Amino acid sequence: MNCTITKQAEEVLKRLFGYDHFRGQQQAVIESVISGEDALVLMPTGGGKSLCYQIPALIRPGVGIVISPLIALMQDQVNALLQLGIKAAFLNSTLSQDEVRSIERQLLNQEIELLYIAPERLASERTLSLFKRLDIALFAIDEAHCVSQWGHDFRADYLQLSLLHEQFPSIPRIALTATADEKTREEIILRLNLHHAPLYISSFDRPNIRYRIVQKQNARLQLLEFMTTEHAGDAGIVYCLSRKKVDETAEYLVGKGINALPYHAGMSNELRSQHQHRFLMEESVVIVATIAFGMGIDKPNVRFVAHLDLPKSIEAYYQETGRAGRDGLAANAWMAYGLQDVITLRRMLADSPADEAHKRLELHKLDAMLALCEQVHCRRQGLLSYFGDVLEQGCHNCDTCLETVETWDGTLVAQQALSCIYRTGQRYGVGYLIEVLLGKATDRIISAAHDKLSTFGIGKDLDEQQWSSVFRQLVARNLVTVNFDHFGVLQLTDACRPILRGEQPLILRKDIKPEKTKASRKGNNKPVSKSQMNSELWDALRAKRRSIADEQDVPPYIIFNDATLMAMVEEKPTNLAQMALLSGVGVRKLELYGAQFLGVILDNVGEAKTPDTVNESIELFRLGFNVQQVAQKRELKDDTIYNHLAHGLEQGQLKLSDVLDIPDTELRLIQSLILELPEAQQNALKPVYEQLEGQYSYGVLRCVRAALHFEL
Repeated sequence: MNCTITKQAEEVLKRLFGYDHFRGQQQAVIESVISGEDALVLMPTGGGKSLCYQIPALIRPGVGIVISPLIALMQDQVNALLQLGIKAAFLNSTLSQDEVRSIERQLLNQEIELLYIAPERLASERTLSLFKRLDIALFAIDEAHCVSQWGHDFRADYLQLSLLHEQFPSIPRIALTATADEKTREEIILRLNLHHAPLYISSFDRPNIRYRIVQKQNARLQLLEFMTTEHAGDAGIVYCLSRKKVDETAEYLVGKGINALPYHAGMSNELRSQHQHRFLMEESVVIVATIAFGMGIDKPNVRFVAHLDLPKSIEAYYQETGRAGRDGLAANAWMAYGLQDVITLRRMLADSPADEAHKRLELHKLDAMLALCEQVHCRRQGLLSYFGDVLEQGCHNCDTCLETVETWDGTLVAQQALSCIYRTGQRYGVGYLIEVLLGKATDRIISAAHDKLSTFGIGKDLDEQQWSSVFRQLVARNLVTVNFDHFGVLQLTDACRPILRGEQPLILRKDIKPEKTKASRKGNNKPVSKSQMNSELWDALRAKRRSIADEQDVPPYIIFNDATLMAMVEEKPTNLAQMALLSGVGVRKLELYGAQFLGVILDNVGEAKTPDTVNESIELFRLGFNVQQVAQKRELKDDTIYNHLAHGLEQGQLKLSDVLDIPDTELRLIQSLILELPEAQQNALKPVYEQLEGQYSYGVLRCVRAALHFEL
């Protein structure tokens, strides 16, 4: 590969994104696309897919066009790119016509480096006409599995993406997804005409995620115990199958003092957007949602994903759990699973209007999901093998590795259960059958004369919970089926005959109730100690991040993610040169925020002093240089110098009248707008900036606010 391309890519990686090295196959993909080749990339969530098209788009001439299925993802990624000084924009249904025309003008003037666009816009003649007038660096098709009609996230708009190759054959295309089995990969290649594109498959393993599946008993109480003992104050997602259950679970958690919000398609768009915004913007919000929530959510510090209901497939499970721990730090994937889950999902599949071929495929996927729940060896091995990925040894970071799963010879009890189903006429559900096996002489059993059966009371060696486990495993293994046309009664299948006749043994999983243990915070790299997580410095850095994010109305993780803050806690840099060495601190963010975070660190390690870079700007200003001259002399931006001077104003080192030359009427207006902000937006400057229609920069507004803080 061309050494010049490699050096260019590495320079952009460090300068803009603040990382020293590429991960996995990132470098190979990036160099291939820069060279003009197509690519199909399968990389796990959190594996750095975005860099695979962002860096080539910045190096190749022209604008990179990114097709993205969700508005939330577009807005999030554009905000993050703008923070890095990259000229990015999006075109979707949230924009007014004037805003669309403005972005189109910027594109024609070559003022945008990356454009995110919704797939439905590609059908527009206006969009295609615009593209033909642009110098395009590449097309990136994100969430490429949405093109598969057999997949769990099919979107019809993706079927038209083949036109990119037809109308722009010389422009490289890169299709990316975090989840695709072999059949889905084949369909992506076919529908997007990527037959000659290199296929880059990274390991699907997410080693920082701990997988745990517990037997469902009192699911809400189990969830609450998990959250309060292991994730108090953490951001997380709880998935439920129905809207009603979402609302009830959110209400239950709120009643227990947890900051939980519901999210499902039955809510108004406005309320859904509001709840999603709070989840992204606030540190400790738990979203309780149906599968309508999640794809495109880029929040890196989601510490857990919990399922109160069984997902329909391993693909869905992998994608949903993959929303935890995108920052590479330790995270939990927790699920409560029981017999009713199996019955509910099989009923939904039976009632589906899909054709028989599709139903057979979905049943196969459900069976694979059930097998993952019931298996006794490493769950991660089972999960990865589904995607054709091999893990040679157990992971030591899932429940079946950490807590030995016992098995037992369940042949006799299975024969008793199967015989009970047969002798009661295959006309009853699980609850009734267990009562017969336990010998409970209820009125219903007596009236049916089932207290006279040979199976009545034959199962007293097991309790009700153990029998429920037996029936769950019989259904999961297709030895028993559920007849949904007759109120969910259990009936025998042909597969159970060898068990009944004693020709084949049946080994069952022994369900255990795990002891309450705190989950390890161990991540990919160094263990994170409680002293780091709960230290005053950690809290102070998060508070500074929160304050800056509120000013700009962006999620805190866009300023710096948790991993970068932890690096600050561990390394405690004492100057900007040291801070520049931290992972995630690029040139732009160092310039924008370095001094502010350095000040927090120095305040908390016993060296409370103004950072050198701030002092230098203040001293130059005192010597008579104006803001523009200081910026030019120091090769910084005007707004950065205003930020430095704001620090001096807040400490009383400078006077506002010396720093700003603004008419008194304008100054009083700015001050009143800042003072009138509601309590929830006290740190926000974006509302003031917008009310003044951008007449004054954020740096100027920070200076006014800093002077107010000193006076008050």
